[in-house]
Amino acid sequence: MVKRVLITPEAETVVNQLRAEHGDLLFHQSGGCCDGSAPMCFSVNDYRVGENDVKLGEIAGCAFYMSREQFEYWKHTQLIIDVVKGRGASFSLEIPLGVRFLTKSRLFSDEELSQLEPIQIGAETD
Repeated sequence: MVKRVLITPEAETVVNQLRAEHGDLLFHQSGGCCDGSAPMCFSVNDYRVGENDVKLGEIAGCAFYMSREQFEYWKHTQLIIDVVKGRGASFSLEIPLGVRFLTKSRLFSDEELSQLEPIQIGAETD
């Protein structure tokens, strides 16, 4: 199966640091507006997954979600979560560390499209 979302080793290091401080985490791809379009990291206790959220997969042991509407635009792309220096304008947990998560993407090949991991809608359990 081809993964819909990946994480760089540098970003995974930050996730592990955040997990040690905050416990279990999840990601939600922000769709714009106040926070821009950025992957946001939250404690699982501080974010409520909605019935219109799509779980794309997991990165570094964290579920990764985005809105169903946004997924329609991104469903042909693989997301790669990275981290860069600088302060983002969001409520994401990495901000106090002086870094921010960043989403990079690439289009899936036709062959990859036929082998994608299934998605999950809302807060259904696996």
